[in-house]
Amino acid sequence: MIFQIKNLFFFLLFSFFLPTSLLARNLLIKSLGHSSFLINSAEKSILINPFKATGCASNLKEPNELNVDFILASSRLLDEGYNPNDQLMFVDPGIYQFEDILLNGISVPHDRLDGRRFGMATVWSWEQSDLKIVHMGGAAGDVDINSQIILSRPDILFISIGGGIKSYDGEEASKIVKILKPNVVIPVHFAPGKQIIKDCDFSNADLFIENMKDFKVKYVGNDFQIEPQKIDQNTIYIFSN
Repeated sequence: MIFQIKNLFFFLLFSFFLPTSLLARNLLIKSLGHSSFLINSAEKSILINPFKATGCASNLKEPNELNVDFILASSRLLDEGYNPNDQLMFVDPGIYQFEDILLNGISVPHDRLDGRRFGMATVWSWEQSDLKIVHMGGAAGDVDINSQIILSRPDILFISIGGGIKSYDGEEASKIVKILKPNVVIPVHFAPGKQIIKDCDFSNADLFIENMKDFKVKYVGNDFQIEPQKIDQNTIYIFSN
């Protein structure tokens, strides 16, 4: 059953009484490139931000044939909300429930002009395998204080770092991280190494890492498994595309 809850009070009250599993299960995170990830647990398989292979994603394979429970998308733009098979996709801000998972979508500007150029993006927050996850792949604008409270202290934060016209740059992203105080940060929207992608305005991860001196950096390949009870603290995971 899927429904939308309009009132934040009911969301907070309902989430407080949700049952949690006695034994936390591992979470498998697989990078599909750009800001797209496949997040698997024993209960659910979630696809984040499927894209069409154009622009900054032109050298990547489109993740459109995956069998998942549902999709979370930052917007309906083709680089983060491409859904040609019409799978179940949550994209609009709001509070939803899919079976035992509560999804909270918060509207944040998709550019530095309060959304006047690219509109608003949806930042998603949910719990999976007893871990709080926040995906800010489509955000490039300020996060207001009410949204900061809802998004604060996630176990895992996905955030854009590569700059350009609709992505935080490394310095902007570091300021958001210091406000939200996550355990693990997973950067998205950046050029790997010194690589330059044609028709793409992303920089690499250097500026972000320079501004995150209190965090250690781990390079984890294309996929990585997290044990909820042994999650790293103050760690940046750099996935290869």
